[in-house]
Amino acid sequence: MPNWSKAGRTAVVAAALLGLAACGRQTDPVAAAPSAADTPGAVAPKPAPSKAELAEIGRLAFFDPSLSASRKMACATCHSPDHAYGPPNSLAVQLGGPDLKDYGTRAVPSLRYLRRTPIWFKTFVSSDRERLTDTDNPPAGGFTWDGRVNTMAEQAAIPLLSPNEMANRDAASVVERLSQTAYAARFRDVFGQDIFSRPADAFAALTQSLQRFQLDDPSFQPYDSKFDQYLDGKVELTVQEMRGLKLFKDRDGGNCVSCHIVEPGANGAHPLLTDFSFEALGVPRNKEIPANANPDYYDMGLCGPVRTDKRDEKSYCGLFKTPTLRNVATRGAFFHNGRFHTLEQALHFYVERDTSPQKWYPHPGGKQQFDDLPVAYQDNVDHIDAPLTRHKGEKPAWSDADIRDVIAFLKTLDDGYRAPANASAPVPAGRAAHSG
Repeated sequence: MPNWSKAGRTAVVAAALLGLAACGRQTDPVAAAPSAADTPGAVAPKPAPSKAELAEIGRLAFFDPSLSASRKMACATCHSPDHAYGPPNSLAVQLGGPDLKDYGTRAVPSLRYLRRTPIWFKTFVSSDRERLTDTDNPPAGGFTWDGRVNTMAEQAAIPLLSPNEMANRDAASVVERLSQTAYAARFRDVFGQDIFSRPADAFAALTQSLQRFQLDDPSFQPYDSKFDQYLDGKVELTVQEMRGLKLFKDRDGGNCVSCHIVEPGANGAHPLLTDFSFEALGVPRNKEIPANANPDYYDMGLCGPVRTDKRDEKSYCGLFKTPTLRNVATRGAFFHNGRFHTLEQALHFYVERDTSPQKWYPHPGGKQQFDDLPVAYQDNVDHIDAPLTRHKGEKPAWSDADIRDVIAFLKTLDDGYRAPANASAPVPAGRAAHSG
């Protein structure tokens, strides 16, 4: 694996906490128009839509299955608000397409807590000392598992046009469906009566509206988990939850915090439980994904096949974006390929990948031990960060009891926590913070 510098991850987190997020660069679909006041007889142009108007159009579209080829799949079908805007089931990948029979190739992530996601970037070594020590910084940021788009609007366009999701042939097809919806008149009122005669503009307006809905609706970033309330000094964690947090933070043990930040930011912003970096964990191949029946097919994340602009960056092959762990205990499929279906399984793999490889791979110790990555890219898999530095036969970083404690902590990351009515907790000095 490339010797990714820890400084790179630190830079990523700093960028996010300083607010250098993609959402800060979002623009509304209709720019502010120039004034017509100085032109005699000119008709004043339509004012740019307000954020509230955009968000409402986005809300209507998000829950509208008629925008799909099947007329049965909405954004909310795979991103259910009742399941932290993630899938409402435990399938490794979701079904879509014109008849809802086509399998995806990646697990569907949650849409919560995306607002502070930085744009995709890669910082390079900047001094002779870094070059001499052969260090480098990991890529980070962007939306989707491979970071291939930099705005929520671009992300929203992906499922609308994907053959195995909403399966529209092109943007014009989406706009044609949009023009027949119950809110089409409202769309014209907001974006202009001729908007549907301009399919490219109408499609851009739709995706920008979906973006605005995700940015502004508080349900996408509630910050109301037990852990958030603990950070604000409103509740205390149980003894087991505290043990789990300690194990989670132990740099010589689970070392989860090397990618999943739990400390508030310098401005008090609550952590997102991700540093947005890309990592190759060597997750086992998932036979539940039909595409994997082809022995020559590999999903290699940053270097393809979905993302194409980094296909020649061989050190990127096998790397996927680090997801947030907020609401992780509510999920039914884990990692980019949904290989595991319980949190316990996922954590056992994490700490036993190298100590008991025979549990996870058909050819442990072989040239292609990591069976979902071609032989040429096996060295990209992380062997640098604990606990991925251990060897076969060694003691795993966590025992079964430790894993139960870590799961207890991870459950405190679920949104919607309500403290018992008779519970009370003093505010510990110096711990109060606010969400960002």
